[in-house]
Amino acid sequence: MNNLIEVRDLRVSFRIGKNDIFDAVRGISFNIPENTTVALVGESGSGKSVSAMSIVRLLPENAILGADSRILYNGRDLLKLPQDDMRTLRGKEISVVFQEPMSSLNPVFTVGEQIAEVLRIHMNMSPRQARDRALALLDEVGIPEAKSRLNAYPHELSGGQQQRVMIAIAIACEPKLLIADEPTTALDVTVQRQVVDLLAKLQEKHRMSVLFISHDLGLVGEIAKEVVVMRHGEVREAGPVGQIFAAPKDSYTRALLACRPRLDSRPRRLPVIDDIVNNRPIVTEQRKAVAVEGPALIEVTGLRKEYRLKSGLFSHKVINAVKTSDFVLHKGRTLGVVGESGSGKTTIGMMLTRLTDATGGRIMFEGEDLAALTAASMRPYRRRIQIIFQNPYASLNPRFTVGQILMEPMRIHSIGENDDARARLALGWLEKVGLPAAAFGKYPHEFSGGQRQRIAIARCLTMQPEIIICDESVSALDVSVQATVLNLLLDLQEEFGLTYVFISHDLAVVKYMADDILVMNKGEIVERGTSEEIYSNPRHPYTQQLLAAIPRGYDGAAAPQSQPA
Repeated sequence: MNNLIEVRDLRVSFRIGKNDIFDAVRGISFNIPENTTVALVGESGSGKSVSAMSIVRLLPENAILGADSRILYNGRDLLKLPQDDMRTLRGKEISVVFQEPMSSLNPVFTVGEQIAEVLRIHMNMSPRQARDRALALLDEVGIPEAKSRLNAYPHELSGGQQQRVMIAIAIACEPKLLIADEPTTALDVTVQRQVVDLLAKLQEKHRMSVLFISHDLGLVGEIAKEVVVMRHGEVREAGPVGQIFAAPKDSYTRALLACRPRLDSRPRRLPVIDDIVNNRPIVTEQRKAVAVEGPALIEVTGLRKEYRLKSGLFSHKVINAVKTSDFVLHKGRTLGVVGESGSGKTTIGMMLTRLTDATGGRIMFEGEDLAALTAASMRPYRRRIQIIFQNPYASLNPRFTVGQILMEPMRIHSIGENDDARARLALGWLEKVGLPAAAFGKYPHEFSGGQRQRIAIARCLTMQPEIIICDESVSALDVSVQATVLNLLLDLQEEFGLTYVFISHDLAVVKYMADDILVMNKGEIVERGTSEEIYSNPRHPYTQQLLAAIPRGYDGAAAPQSQPA
């Protein structure tokens, strides 16, 4: 098999400040054969995206390429091509699909105009030809009602449809190489399945090569033929996907396979990267569901939320975000809420915390209906019901130090005698979530995503809550960081008897965390039951559809040899 791309001794460093140099990629080599999907796999910071962007020369200005680095394409070294020749290649012969489509699509142009622009620049098509081809491309990537969507703006499309538009732009000129940089990370499991299937179909139809970048080995196992595993800017292991999954040689590869929750096992603790790399004993004891004791902590009846949107000069359209819903929360147990974007699961969490007011229904907590309380009456309950949001950087004030972030809610709720006492409490919570005392004086941007999520958890704990709403709180994290945060949440639940509402579209994670599960679709609870009941015997077609969409690449893969804890 001939190689389309040959990467040889690629070294990329970044100049930070006047004197500091950070080595992001440290002399890696790999091939991308013709008509083949190759996956670059690793955690954030492993160098996989930097390696891919080196191929299309889209590195920032402070990047420094090694003198001996080469990226060969049709006998030419891409790193030495003149800029004009590189511009001709980009989009026409080598295209990129980025992780976040809304950051890549121009919000002031219609999707039809953005697809047509590529065709006019690279294929010299007339406006009419480009528009006709754009329509055909939208239809090819599975956009419903393609003709009407041609004049739609990006914000009028769902996340999955936006990503399909990005793919349409990328394949418009029928490139020989498509680079897909984490194209499904923020998508629901069903939309993720659709995008992966679409990429596989297009790869086969157009006989192009695909470089698929991901941190999720389960997903990679379904789309790639070759896998390159990276860590700290180095290639740790490479080979055919079957070989990597069946008999991983490197401890880091085995760790990536072991970190993700499995559907056939529910250990008391998930292994993390350091456990496998350092040959620590792996916990094999299975988690047991927390027993239901006493009356419900919170009882929800008839909860619903409607939004009235103006649809004309004198008319309104009613959107039922959450239809009549009933459920209970028991002390010390975890209620999982699963469904696609728009299913209403986040709205339920927001209503429980009264960050969104319910249109109707009751939220009974110790004899009080939280839904009927005034803002002033609700204030004491806010301390007892906290929320961890999906994006910790967006929910942490970038102008506050970690110490200020933790002390502010304590000051508002009069916890601690003075700021010295609050500072001591804050340092104690930092230690509890596994962060050093030095974090107290730093700012959120100085931490990784996993560390920022620990800060968000610590802020919740300063209130000594009884109930925590986890709203997609691990969905944006690498599988290894995700495992660390999930273990932390379970430890805190066991120590403090916390009750969780765990909202997610990742069903494997929900199965691992939850005792009970609600499945939501279009604002309605379509199925409920224990974690085992839902996964072993799903009754509703929508639940069956969600389960069928879970990436199975890691199922049955050789996990590291388990040892008793």
